Amino acid sequence: MANRKIWEIEVRHDGLNKYRHIRGSDRYVVERKAVAQKLAWDEMWDKKQAAESKKREREAAIRSKEEKKELAIIRTDEAQKTLADLESTLKHTLSVDDAIDWSSLLNNDPFPKHKPPKPKPEQIPNEPKNSDQKYKPQLGFLDKFLSSSRKRKQDEANTSFLNDHGAWTKERKSIEYQNNENEQKHSKDVESWNREKSNYEKKQQADNDIIQEKKEQYLNKQAGAITDYCEMVLSNSVYPDYFPQEWDIEYQKETQIIIVDYSLPDIGLIPTLKNVKYVMSIDEFSETHISAAELNKLYDSLLYQIALRTVHELFEADVIDALKSIVFNGWVDSVDKATGQNTNSCIMSLQATKGEFLSINLEKVEPRTCFKQLKGVGSSKLHALSPVAPIININKEDRRFVSAYSVVDEVGETTNLAAMDWQDFENLIREVFEKEFASSGGEVKITQASRDGGVDAIAFDPDPIRGGKIVIQAKRYTNVVGVSSVRDLYGTTINEGATKGILVTTADYGPDAYEFAKGKPLTLLNGGNLLYLLDKHGHKAKIDLKEAKKILSEQTI
Repeated sequence: MANRKIWEIEVRHDGLNKYRHIRGSDRYVVERKAVAQKLAWDEMWDKKQAAESKKREREAAIRSKEEKKELAIIRTDEAQKTLADLESTLKHTLSVDDAIDWSSLLNNDPFPKHKPPKPKPEQIPNEPKNSDQKYKPQLGFLDKFLSSSRKRKQDEANTSFLNDHGAWTKERKSIEYQNNENEQKHSKDVESWNREKSNYEKKQQADNDIIQEKKEQYLNKQAGAITDYCEMVLSNSVYPDYFPQEWDIEYQKETQIIIVDYSLPDIGLIPTLKNVKYVMSIDEFSETHISAAELNKLYDSLLYQIALRTVHELFEADVIDALKSIVFNGWVDSVDKATGQNTNSCIMSLQATKGEFLSINLEKVEPRTCFKQLKGVGSSKLHALSPVAPIININKEDRRFVSAYSVVDEVGETTNLAAMDWQDFENLIREVFEKEFASSGGEVKITQASRDGGVDAIAFDPDPIRGGKIVIQAKRYTNVVGVSSVRDLYGTTINEGATKGILVTTADYGPDAYEFAKGKPLTLLNGGNLLYLLDKHGHKAKIDLKEAKKILSEQTI
């Protein structure tokens, strides 16, 4: 697991107050999961907003007491259905084929833009002709005898023809020019459309190739693909929008065991409304809720059903027999009533082999009894949130962390930091900060070498005032570091939930970079600061940017 490249995306929805950390071995698949999750949450949010809006409109429109009585009946039916749906959480999945339909993941949508229509050319009017009746002089009886009058009328007719022909010539040229312009514009539009369509189809094919490749990896039982597949299975499982729907998965290829750490809903999220009545005498609605004992019973049953349902979905979807056993650890994020502090506890744990689980008729089981029959671990009263030890734990260590190696002892006064191997430079930065945090018992870990501008190292400082999680990025640069790198650091710091971000470079920062960092939990260390830190911990080195540029350019030849 530690050597496999892990892609991670955090997805949030402020309206629903939902958060999910999506992991996978394939960047495209992770991105598609994130997009799908956002779309699902957006749909939930739209439905919730529409329902609330409809409810407000319905209540605002009510005037008569008979209408209020009808509303009470409607609300009661809705409440009863909500409770009934929770009681049938397990049965809901039994009619669903949980295996992933790979073809449904393919994007076969045609290019959405229509081809630009060919413009209809404007017709050129008929050319005026000297022989047209319009241009023949209208000669009277006297004009036959008066040559001057006849000549004047002939000149006037000829002038009219020349004027009209000149106007026609001008109009013809204008129409021909515009038709030509339209034709050229259409040609460019079609060329642009063809190019855009080609790019769309190339990307579509590339994306579909990734899906096909992921399918092949899954069919070949590659561990990363199996994990991604199981992620998709759980993502497809439909629960009420107030459920956390968060989990972490670890697949152990050697044992074919998959461990699922699943976030269960807190009891405070469970709806309790059972009945609504309209009291005519006081013109008010009266609500009846299930009792505390009924809520506890419903909650316990719900958690047992979620555990069994999750195991069922994963086993049913396992078409390649990659899963011999599933471990389900149910975690609840709640408030400790004794301390008032947030706590996240594992309150139930179950391990089941595929053979024994598939032999169970889930249509007829009593969830708690079935859970106990499978030797599931948990308090007799799950609603008490009594912690239990998971049967098997997921390795919670950040999978990005990799083994580090020593560099700093090899650095001397002639070592040009700006020309170091970039991976050696990252390890050097880790060592320097390890020494810096050593006095407070801090720890610094280096992440996988990716050269993609992500996290290079993470420091954990236990100091109660200045401490916390600190993101460190190392930039072995020979040019000025721009504001974009500082923006990236800030975004990473926020996404990682870190208390501070530190950017270290062998060069310097532009004024816009320093300006952006003002007032933010960011520290920018330039080459001089880095040399000072090294010297502080007993090491000498140099930074010669001109020399480094020459060395690095020669290495690329």
